[in-house]
Amino acid sequence: MKIKIAVTDANIFIDLYDLGLTKSFFNLEMETHTTYAVLYELFSEQQEILKAYQSVGRLTIHNLKEPDFIEIHNENYPKSLSAADKSVLHIANKINACVLSSDKTLRNCAKNKQIEYHGMIWIFDKFVERAILTPKEAKTKLKQLVATNFLFRNNQSLVEEIEKRLKIWK
Repeated sequence: MKIKIAVTDANIFIDLYDLGLTKSFFNLEMETHTTYAVLYELFSEQQEILKAYQSVGRLTIHNLKEPDFIEIHNENYPKSLSAADKSVLHIANKINACVLSSDKTLRNCAKNKQIEYHGMIWIFDKFVERAILTPKEAKTKLKQLVATNFLFRNNQSLVEEIEKRLKIWK
């Protein structure tokens, strides 16, 4: 049973790759989508891994067409959003999916457009809920994420959420 349809941005794929959790992510019972604009933000070895998941039907990569670009252009997106971020929001809206991103601007835009959104901490929660990672493994990987990604050290609400989980996952 699918738990959710999600459109994933580059920073989620990068964090998963860096933590060695890409396979774990695709073991979540989730229909995962992204766009070629996102794919092109990744290094070639990261792209190859995602293309492998695409080839076995675990990842749908959307190739936007002219009407999509016209719709995106006509939306009132913040200037700080990249073309890839706009493509994620566009596809999420189009297929009624949630957005997976750690990008604050992208998440705020999703919120304003009433699109559900989640980030890496939610993904970690799902790993533990679905027993894809043990609480101990999740704790280790979460600490690794904090050590390697400044975003998770400099945002007070994220720091608090992470500390909660580190206490719970003994």
